[in-house]
Amino acid sequence: MAAPAPYIIFPGTAREALTFYRDVFGGQLTLHTFGEFSRDDGPAELIAHGLLHGDVDLFGADAAPGEATVKVEGLMFSLLGAADPTTLHGWFDRLAERGTVLEPLEVKPWGAADGQLVDRFGVRWLIGYERPD
Repeated sequence: MAAPAPYIIFPGTAREALTFYRDVFGGQLTLHTFGEFSRDDGPAELIAHGLLHGDVDLFGADAAPGEATVKVEGLMFSLLGAADPTTLHGWFDRLAERGTVLEPLEVKPWGAADGQLVDRFGVRWLIGYERPD
């Protein structure tokens, strides 16, 4: 069974956000504009559909005028154990650039390491790993 992949609707920042996530996580980014999809409900250069495929899969698009955009409450994108500790620390640091660290990525009293942040696009992340014995 395939895992769910987030599909984020951005307020005109999908190209910037998905390019940023590609730079953080690596992978292959495919972007299609409103113009390419013959959409006339927004500017032709807006992103109608984007896909980042790699270690972290994300979908995203720009909202057409009047459509709701991303607002994350009561939800975190979890990358617990999604890579080795060095990679996870790198992802955390990059996502935190121009974002807000809620809890630093560090060892917790229960022995695992994790941290939380909200990135510059308003997406909340939980990143961590189990420490080796």
